[in-house]
Amino acid sequence: MYDIIGDIHGHYDMLVKLLVKLGYHKTGNTYVHPGRKAIFMGDFINRGNKIRATVKLIRRMVDYGSAYCILGNHELNAILYATIDKSGKALQKRLPRYKLPLMKTLDEYSNYPDEFKETVKWFRQLPVYLDFGQIRIVHGSWNDNYIATFKQFMNGETHLKKSFLKTYLENKTLRKAVDGLVKGEEMQLPKDLLLKDENGIVRRTFRIKWWEPVKGKTFEAVSFGNRFSLPPYTIPPEIIPHIDQYPADAPPVFNGHYCLDEKNEFIFNGNICCIDTCVTRTQKLSAYRWDGEQLLNPDKIVSA
Repeated sequence: MYDIIGDIHGHYDMLVKLLVKLGYHKTGNTYVHPGRKAIFMGDFINRGNKIRATVKLIRRMVDYGSAYCILGNHELNAILYATIDKSGKALQKRLPRYKLPLMKTLDEYSNYPDEFKETVKWFRQLPVYLDFGQIRIVHGSWNDNYIATFKQFMNGETHLKKSFLKTYLENKTLRKAVDGLVKGEEMQLPKDLLLKDENGIVRRTFRIKWWEPVKGKTFEAVSFGNRFSLPPYTIPPEIIPHIDQYPADAPPVFNGHYCLDEKNEFIFNGNICCIDTCVTRTQKLSAYRWDGEQLLNPDKIVSA
């Protein structure tokens, strides 16, 4: 069965501790389990102090066959920042707001430019989601319509070609689908509502609970994984976007991205588990040990 591991963000030592606690043992330069496989849900770069080591270990486990891995929004940002077109220009303008979150990663790879280039190419080979039938894995939120749009634009390819990335930057329909899958659902705030996070940064959008209807609820009630407070008054109907809620009778889906702490629950509707326990803030990395159950159990969460 599977051990689904949340956002690692370069915390290599904690990853090794968690793997050992889960029963994986070192074989050569990788880790294996006699009867299980790990699933890494993306966001394994940035923030921590051993990003290169983290990426290498995950790659070795995937290559050995002891793990699967999907793309997170941090890896997608690295792809868009580092990928250049045929004329030698970056696909996306290298603005400070794109570079700042990547600084830790760029610093670690500064003396290894070829390794970073090759690593970004590997990122482009990672799937955006996994559907094993009985369980589903995605970094942000699961949406069948987004997946259909993504597959349509991929046109049978198994990796993110430069032409696909260029289309992503130019096509709003594709961008909405990919962002929904890797960044989750977000709502636009009303123009007359000014909110700032703990760092004083003005926020125009906020993350929401993508498995619940929004209509008739307050900003505060639908907020999920935001680092700033939202007001407790009802959301005006005219600004509510159409969002496909994840059905309660659908297969269990595991996601990361939302940086939950110990005050939050991690399982919702019995079939949704956000396993991102905000490792940089809480110093706790977690995994869900899935053994075939369709009703998810919080007792199956293991932390290091």
